[in-house]
Amino acid sequence: MTELLLVRHAETEWNRVGRWQGHADPPLNEAGRAQARALAETVAGEQVDAIYTSDLRRAAETAAILGAALGLPVTPDPDLREIDVGSWSGLTRDEVAERFPDWTTHDGESPDELQARVVDAVRRIARRHPDGLVLIVTHGGSIRSLERHIHGRSERVLANCELCRLPFDG
Repeated sequence: MTELLLVRHAETEWNRVGRWQGHADPPLNEAGRAQARALAETVAGEQVDAIYTSDLRRAAETAAILGAALGLPVTPDPDLREIDVGSWSGLTRDEVAERFPDWTTHDGESPDELQARVVDAVRRIARRHPDGLVLIVTHGGSIRSLERHIHGRSERVLANCELCRLPFDG
């Protein structure tokens, strides 16, 4: 059975101030780089076979720090991206509520579209590494969509650089 180590990317300035990121591409801040270095120390003893990452800079930077610590290359995969939040991108919750009074949905990607994209990507990646240990750096929404696919729901908020283990049996 393949085991997946799913990591939410480290902190950006937009995370710190509560801005919706979606497909926007802000870099890690200094706190985020420190988080990634600390996680690199935690996973240094793992026998990771491969590292994959969302192609968005916050995830790719996190993965690069982890890859350097593990001595492994990083493979970007755009299907691991966060949900596209459309016109909410760059706005805080208060700004969204002000500009879009009925803010139950945005004009970007739907949760079902995100889930289908991320589940397909993770299946494809896991099948490349049967019985391996694969580290995937992605986003909170992407990890929650996987949990929702497996468990039927996921309401938790993942911390930046939080790591989850997920056995993959197909």
